[in-house]
Amino acid sequence: MKYFITGTDTDSGKTLAASAILIAVNNHARNQNKIISTLGIKPIASGCEQTEEGLRNSDALSLISAMNSEVDYQTVNPISFEPAIAPHIAAKQVGFELTADKVEAVFRQIPQADFTLIEGAGGWRLPLNDGKYLSQVVEKQKLAVILVVGMKLGCLNHAVLTQEAILADGLEIAGWVANHVDPDMLQQSENLAFLKNAIKAPLLGVIPYLADASVERAAEYLDVSGLL
Repeated sequence: MKYFITGTDTDSGKTLAASAILIAVNNHARNQNKIISTLGIKPIASGCEQTEEGLRNSDALSLISAMNSEVDYQTVNPISFEPAIAPHIAAKQVGFELTADKVEAVFRQIPQADFTLIEGAGGWRLPLNDGKYLSQVVEKQKLAVILVVGMKLGCLNHAVLTQEAILADGLEIAGWVANHVDPDMLQQSENLAFLKNAIKAPLLGVIPYLADASVERAAEYLDVSGLL
């Protein structure tokens, strides 16, 4: 099983949801007395920090902590940039051509696992340097998509438009997660009710606003049985 996880925008909480899904899958398998290998991949990441071992991205490190496959960092995050800006702009700054062909090569080299989650960067239409989008690579791979909706003002429009784009690309939305990123969002229940009706895919869970952003706690609010 292999899924691509995207969000309604950059701050939707994709990594929290992705890491929580990996932990929830591990827990579900354990409860079923099964052994299942889980793998998280962050093909492209901006906002990385220089370390003695090279560039490291907090999103990729979160996935590594949540999965149970033992792979090196470069496998999880093969394309990384230090500036915390759009990847295609960061790539130009360092003289790297972030093309669809290079990203497709990354997808082809992903190791085998029973459950693989590939986390995008930004929203669905992430630009690449050759005039294409990351979504076109996902489309070519024919991956089912998990959508993370960052629950805040404006999310209804973002969610509906993202769903329309994914479906227009001929891909299936395997499920979606409502992630409360704004503790002060007004009419939360009414907004959630709209999304439940508007998004034509199973709701995997509603993650409340978590001040400590604990991945383990977030996993408790998810039902991943439909993904397995």
